[in-house]
Amino acid sequence: MSITPDQRADIDRARAASAATRRATVPALEEILYEPLPVLDHGFVRVIDYMGDDAAVVQAARVSYGKGTKKVSEDAGLIKYLMRHRHSTPFEMCEIKFHVKLPIFVARQWIRHRTANVNEYSARYSILDREFYIPAPEHLGAQSADNRQGRGAVLEGEEAARVMALLRQDAETCYAHYESMLNLDAEGNPADPDAQGLARELARMNLPLNFYTQWYWKVDLHNLLHFLSLRADGHAQYEIRVYAEAMLDVVKRWVPAVFDAFSEYRMGGAHLSRTGLDVVKRLLAGEPVTQESSGLSKREWRELMDSLGRPA
Repeated sequence: MSITPDQRADIDRARAASAATRRATVPALEEILYEPLPVLDHGFVRVIDYMGDDAAVVQAARVSYGKGTKKVSEDAGLIKYLMRHRHSTPFEMCEIKFHVKLPIFVARQWIRHRTANVNEYSARYSILDREFYIPAPEHLGAQSADNRQGRGAVLEGEEAARVMALLRQDAETCYAHYESMLNLDAEGNPADPDAQGLARELARMNLPLNFYTQWYWKVDLHNLLHFLSLRADGHAQYEIRVYAEAMLDVVKRWVPAVFDAFSEYRMGGAHLSRTGLDVVKRLLAGEPVTQESSGLSKREWRELMDSLGRPA
């Protein structure tokens, strides 16, 4: 993770400040407020601001004043009910704002979730740092033979070394050309005082997608949980999954009752189709069911058996 001395000083100043408030605060989240949580080689996630807590979800569901007189166990039960029955609007009453530093190719995948407010670092206005993502050797997977958007076995030996060298060489070369087009030397100073250099908005266009960008990402809790249900899943691409896992830890600190319900009914649960549910009923009744007699496709059958812990 790369934090400049100026950024570290800004973070320390923000963490040293405090203010009296009547708003709900969460001590476990306050502990990490503003602090960067490292992700990948140069990336991070940090919480900038938040609104609401578990009680805000309960309050919205009951449309009451204050925290009321309900017990914590009853509040947790209500949150589980809301999660179980997909009553989403109470979760929209909580919001959180993240500062995220991430590779550009991860950002392009991430931005497909169009339910947040985003403001990204501008390479038209500022110069990108010499920071690019290089996978660790254990994440250098070959193309999967049965999944068009996934990885297979990890590359090894000369092939792995060749790919790693190409990734690093291409990034270094492209950044050197970027500096040259901007008329900058390696220290960021003008290389030729008499030359103007290409406009930043044009010079950036040949940088590869493994260079880092940054953005502020503000989202309500309902849409954050939807993002996490997809991106913290084991089938998600590793490079975005590690960001989702870091944010999942933030959710656990922020709204622990919501986190427990989310873990129970979303991350740890399974959604069944009408035909899939019928198969489960037939199996419980002792009826022998095969893929051919189930009404499910081979893929649907395999996924159902996986969720039930049965051989396909």
